[in-house]
Amino acid sequence: MSRNYAAVIFDLDGLLIDTESVSVEVGIATLAEFGHRVERDFMLSMIGMDETECVAIMRAHLGAGLDFAAFDARWRATCRARHAKGIQQKHGADSLLRGLAAAAIPRAVATNSRAEAGQRKLGQSGLRHHFDHVVGFDLVAAPKPAPDVYLMAADLLAVDPADCLAFEDSDPGVAAALAAGMTVVQVPDLIPSRTKRAHFTADTLSDGADLAGLFST
Repeated sequence: MSRNYAAVIFDLDGLLIDTESVSVEVGIATLAEFGHRVERDFMLSMIGMDETECVAIMRAHLGAGLDFAAFDARWRATCRARHAKGIQQKHGADSLLRGLAAAAIPRAVATNSRAEAGQRKLGQSGLRHHFDHVVGFDLVAAPKPAPDVYLMAADLLAVDPADCLAFEDSDPGVAAALAAGMTVVQVPDLIPSRTKRAHFTADTLSDGADLAGLFST
């Protein structure tokens, strides 16, 4: 397949950087400290969701016995301490982004993290210089699976969403990019896709770029 894309827009956690595994690990350990033991699958079920939805799921699952504010503060602080030591890039992330820069293809991040957190994590992973725009859920009316973060990213890049290629790891993210009218590559991280709605599904970022014809002429 050969196609020219006006821009490429990326999810962040679990796609460009290896933060989802840390979040799951720390979440399980922190809940145990607060007297709640959960299975890993429970934590995995919230991947791709925004923090408001995660709070609702946890409260419904764990009940009123959890001091959620105290738990959340401990969880975030521990994750940030881990991130401060450096965040591992996902395989092929820097290479793909350097290729886009060389081809003068605009790029942005559209994430269900807060914008400030996204910028910080990009810096801790060594990828911040690749992006002029980081759109977080806190900058728009609705988080993924709504299309808002993707639509805002396309607007900031001054391109038509229909001419954009989006990279995602989660099903809610895929739904958001599709709703924005973009061509979507899914590179699952910790869990496989349940919906299988992306235009292309790949094991790595580079394989996804090849399937989408990103650098084809």
